[in-house]
Amino acid sequence: MLKLLQSRREDLLQYVTVQLETFFPDGQTGIRQILDTCMDEALARLECCINAVKMWRQGEFDYLHSSQYAIFLYFLSNTLWRREGSQRICAKLFFLNKSLNGIDCFYEIEMPEIFFIGHSVGIVLAKATYGNYLVLYQNSTVGKNHGVAPVIGEGVIMYPNTAIIGASHVRNGSVISQGVSVINRETPGHCLVFQGNSGELAFRPRQNSLDEYFRR
Repeated sequence: MLKLLQSRREDLLQYVTVQLETFFPDGQTGIRQILDTCMDEALARLECCINAVKMWRQGEFDYLHSSQYAIFLYFLSNTLWRREGSQRICAKLFFLNKSLNGIDCFYEIEMPEIFFIGHSVGIVLAKATYGNYLVLYQNSTVGKNHGVAPVIGEGVIMYPNTAIIGASHVRNGSVISQGVSVINRETPGHCLVFQGNSGELAFRPRQNSLDEYFRR
């Protein structure tokens, strides 16, 4: 069972409730009761994610760890949405996450079961297809182009200031180098993606680097 550092389940529930009431003082009632219905499932999803990340202590969640808290707020909002709960509260959780952690991750997006956020500031994620063991760093963007969203395979790493846009298929094990944009392109997988001399993307074979990040 996930251990909550410096708090208990009821403390965490109250903490999130007060944050929502403070950031959005519109008089909405019943927030705590609604969050309570999906808290355990959200924490179970978070535990699975935390336990898989090597640099995080297994079975422990610190609400003052910003990356962990960003993932928790996503799981909480997405769990509530899956249960056809209050979309008003889902939207507030999304905006709270955006305000606190600088991440734009809408509650309807289906993020993978296991992913890692290095630094959340400036991350923007569209409704795309995301594979497990995704690594995201600051200012990484996944976006649509003319309504078409990318497909991102398993074990993809997006270093800072990278983008995957439009009809792109980023295959398993692709590592997007810092500052590189993949726009309406495919990658061969298990490769380092970097900017070639002609402005086109270039690919270099790369061994699987997921063991640096995840327990599998």
